[in-house]
Amino acid sequence: MLTSLRALPSEMRQYLLVTGNYWAFTLTDGALRMLVVLHFHQLGYSPLSIAMLFLFYEIFGVVTNLVGGYLGARLGLNRTMNIGLGLQVAALAMLLVPSAWLTVPWVMAAQALSGIAKDLNKMSAKSSVKMLVAKGEEGRLYKYVAVLTGSKNALKGAGFFLGGALLALLGFKGAIGLMAALLSIVWLVSIIKLKQDLGKAKNKPKFTELFSKSRAINILSAARMCLFAARDVWFVVALPVYLASQFGWDHYRVGGFLALWVIGYGAVQSLAPRITGKASGLVPDGRSAMLWAGGLTLIPAAIALALTGQLGLASAMAQEAALLAGLLLFGAVFAINSSLHSYLIVSYASDDGVSLDVGFYYMANAMGRLLGTILSGWVYQAYGLAACLWISTALLGLTAVISVGLPKREPCNED
Repeated sequence: MLTSLRALPSEMRQYLLVTGNYWAFTLTDGALRMLVVLHFHQLGYSPLSIAMLFLFYEIFGVVTNLVGGYLGARLGLNRTMNIGLGLQVAALAMLLVPSAWLTVPWVMAAQALSGIAKDLNKMSAKSSVKMLVAKGEEGRLYKYVAVLTGSKNALKGAGFFLGGALLALLGFKGAIGLMAALLSIVWLVSIIKLKQDLGKAKNKPKFTELFSKSRAINILSAARMCLFAARDVWFVVALPVYLASQFGWDHYRVGGFLALWVIGYGAVQSLAPRITGKASGLVPDGRSAMLWAGGLTLIPAAIALALTGQLGLASAMAQEAALLAGLLLFGAVFAINSSLHSYLIVSYASDDGVSLDVGFYYMANAMGRLLGTILSGWVYQAYGLAACLWISTALLGLTAVISVGLPKREPCNED
């Protein structure tokens, strides 16, 4: 196997290394999210309190994406990726302290460090793909981005299941210790093997160049912010707590179902180029993003109507089935939207200092996640899951409207 890897072109070996780093990180990130949600729900924390544990995770994600893009352009994406891996190990280690130290401020601080790590790692991985695909090969770029993004989300789903399973098998500290040890090994391999000048800008950017000057990137970033707020407003806190409290699901069922959801979501993302027409020579543009966002808007509205009995579903069993079916459909269509956006930002980004544009875009992504996380805890606690779904519907409608301003282009024929 090692001989086969050495026979691959250098760019492909680097792509596989970047993808492997991203996979390992994402597995621990998904597991940590589920561990924290389920562990602190078990301890009696309210949904809003649990949401607040992730507040700094999302806040620091906003800052990290903006500053991280600048650092990636100046220092190289290998360094920002390795810094991210190292910080995640440190964040996990923070949670190995005695139980009496696991106060809300301490866990929030650990989550802040994890948020910085996650966004450094993601920005580095997504930016690296642009450097490893020849200029003008838009179809290949779309495929590589879709595979990277889809496989990452499949691993995140596996992380959700892993988090629930490890919590039941090893307890909170045992699970955290195992993940910290394994990720440390990945980090050391990455430090040794990852190319030193990957993504370093020829012209060193100034700190004043952090904000994108591209109209297309600004519009796409606004759409991305609304898209991810629309997902997280009901998925991050409200949904797992609802499944546990209203349907009586245990840790295995909550973690397992959400894991399968995200794995399926990642699989659809990987297939997005085929679904959206690349096989027919069609590479997506702003029109594609608008239409797919418009279609997604209908799904949370339908779920909300089902949960409030407006569709004639009065029994708890019927509402549970409607929620789960709607969630699966939402995941598939959301995956297409996310994959389209991930391709468009890499395509729109400038070749020199790509991480600046990608970092700005993922700053908007993090702002959407922050907004969605806060609303998920607060709205669910005050008004219930149906209210979260109606807010999701409104945000998705706004995503479609914003996407009208994205550039359109003619189809391009490409292998």
